[in-house]
Amino acid sequence: MSRPTPPDDRVLARRRQVGEQIRRVREHHNLTQPDVCGRSGIDIATYSRIEQGHSSPLLDTLIRIADAIGVELVDLVR
Repeated sequence: MSRPTPPDDRVLARRRQVGEQIRRVREHHNLTQPDVCGRSGIDIATYSRIEQGHSSPLLDTLIRIADAIGVELVDLVR
């Protein structure tokens, strides 16, 4: 079985932008990473990788993060 092709620079840049937006929204709501993790059931290492743009979260994970922060999904990916 072949390995998947790594994402190109454009995709990596957008992933970092989404992570930065998630961090901004979280901070705007005065929440810490552990706060969001406790509410969403996502482990802190995974959540941290998402905010740093090192991980590409599933849609279900983004929905859980949005619900934990108390915002619409679109607010995380603007």
